[in-house]
Amino acid sequence: MEISHTIINLIIFVLAIYVGYHVVWTVTPALHTPLMAVTNAVSAIIIVGAMLAAGLTEGLAGRVAGTLAVALAAVNVFGGFLVTQRMLEMFKKKAPKARAGAAVQASADAAKPAKAGEAA
Repeated sequence: MEISHTIINLIIFVLAIYVGYHVVWTVTPALHTPLMAVTNAVSAIIIVGAMLAAGLTEGLAGRVAGTLAVALAAVNVFGGFLVTQRMLEMFKKKAPKARAGAAVQASADAAKPAKAGEAA
């Protein structure tokens, strides 16, 4: 008895969903940014494959599907880079507020002794 290729592909697809779900939800929050960067790199490789599929396919349906794959993968890559950039900005130290700096400067100026001839 031979199992059809469709059933084998369906089993692989379901297993990939199961494994992917458990891998993503068990990642610690500290690793989300590096994981996102790797995902962007994988999506960039998918764009290359989609361009090959769009260019080397002889039928119209294959070219349309390949072109759609290129467009969707490009949106995924650019959106992923924007999200990664935003996540990285959360880890940057924020500059002190202008008011706090002005208040410190004013208190420092008030603590200085007045020079002779200057109005207080």
